[in-house]
Amino acid sequence: MGEDKRLVAVVALAQGMAAARTPRDSWQAAALGACRALDGSFAALSVWERELGRLRVLVNVGDRRPDEEEFPEAEAYPVHQFPEITEFLHERWAGGGGPNAWVETAEGTAAGTPGYFHHRVAALRRRGRGCCVVAPVVLHGRAWGEVYVARAVRAPVFGRADADFATVLAAVVAAGLVQAERLEEARRLAYTDALTGLANRRAVDVRLEEAVERHRGEGAVVSLVVCDLNGLKRVNDTLGHAVGDRLLERFGSVLSLCGAMVPGALAARLGGDEFCLLAVGPPAEEVVKAADELCRRAGELELGEGVACGVASTGDPIGDVRDARRLFRLADAAQYRAKALRADRPVVAGREGPGDPVVRLADEPSPARAERRRFRGRLP
Repeated sequence: MGEDKRLVAVVALAQGMAAARTPRDSWQAAALGACRALDGSFAALSVWERELGRLRVLVNVGDRRPDEEEFPEAEAYPVHQFPEITEFLHERWAGGGGPNAWVETAEGTAAGTPGYFHHRVAALRRRGRGCCVVAPVVLHGRAWGEVYVARAVRAPVFGRADADFATVLAAVVAAGLVQAERLEEARRLAYTDALTGLANRRAVDVRLEEAVERHRGEGAVVSLVVCDLNGLKRVNDTLGHAVGDRLLERFGSVLSLCGAMVPGALAARLGGDEFCLLAVGPPAEEVVKAADELCRRAGELELGEGVACGVASTGDPIGDVRDARRLFRLADAAQYRAKALRADRPVVAGREGPGDPVVRLADEPSPARAERRRFRGRLP
């Protein structure tokens, strides 16, 4: 491959990773870009999980064998089978060398001096491939993983120039992964409450819209728990906001714990002293049970005065739920009824029979202004 073509390949790889919207997209773009740049028939991107002592495959692209999933859930290899990632490369760097790529064939080493190759050679033979080039990926000064590109049996064998080019490609992949990490962190912060580490209101709005769409399209049960932490103002006024923040953090932990009782539930802080749980799929009764446990545990917190908790679920007789706004209004109204009654258990919309006061209140015409707090003083 000429210098111009290689430059084009590097730019295409960088652009592909830059356009990625998720970590998976980024991994796939890295592997595909390297595979095309090196005229390979197959490529994989793997990460070295130090804490587990294994090399885990993130993505396989190209001519995959039946046992090679595109995004494998459990394809991992003990690093002692590939000690070059931990020993050989470390020694090279410690001696002032660089993390250079190397080539291996189904017959043995073709270029470079990997030091260990029998497992890779066996893998080439087992999967009917002729040769491969392995390029270490270095992130933040440490071995992160590797890019692996293979060619078919009768294709030209990778040479030293290919190995050098693979080293360059691995550096481009590393830069793309750093960018992906930063974007993922930015997304995480955009949808995370900074104080409690729970999801924030933006995350709830997005997830709730998607949930209601699933309900309308598939009939999935959608349940929303809205709760108001009692006594926060008193704590802030008498003990200070730092103590109030600790109360919020502790309640956030309790909410997370109770949310774990419901598979896939999203625990979130809406803002101030208001929190919620959103569940899609589980029966309403499971969500109510978790909300009941939440009320019990909140009442046992050293600070605060328990929690007012309201539940609205499409699994209960609440009428048609055509949009996220109505389910939110129902859960909100149920929460205010719980507060008005000083209830130590959740109030569930639709469970008081015909003319249910929560459903009636939530469906009353109201001003178009913000919904929060609109029910105060209007509950029976």
